[in-house]
Amino acid sequence: MTTSQVASEAVRADLLGGLEQEVGVMIRRIRRVIGERARSVHPELQSSSYLMLTWLNQHGAQRASAMAEAFGIDKGAISRQVQHLLDLGLVDRSPDPADGRATLVSVTADAAARIAEVNEDRRRWLDDRLGDWPEQDLSEFVRMLASYNAALDA
Repeated sequence: MTTSQVASEAVRADLLGGLEQEVGVMIRRIRRVIGERARSVHPELQSSSYLMLTWLNQHGAQRASAMAEAFGIDKGAISRQVQHLLDLGLVDRSPDPADGRATLVSVTADAAARIAEVNEDRRRWLDDRLGDWPEQDLSEFVRMLASYNAALDA
């Protein structure tokens, strides 16, 4: 291996280490933000249940089996989270019109309104923090982050 190849590998290793460090910071921030957002929807809402609630809000009424598949967790864990959401009055259950033996879980109108308010507050907060970013930089960051996520999913 040539000296320039060794130097190039060292630079790449440093860059990848920097990427891991920055992603770690982002993960810690995301965990904190999810907790804050969950409490903004309902003071007793757990972070994991918040993620399920927002997914349901985005995808509409779903069977527990579809949620288990989407989240990659067993039906028992889904059942516990759905029960938590039911107890807080954030979701409803109704018979599945396609199969009367099954039920659908859906977000209540109040929960959907709370989620919309939390999302709007967060967008305003982000816009305030990133207000000096030109749209082109923001667009490139979104594109690169999507590319990063796609590469890790491959």
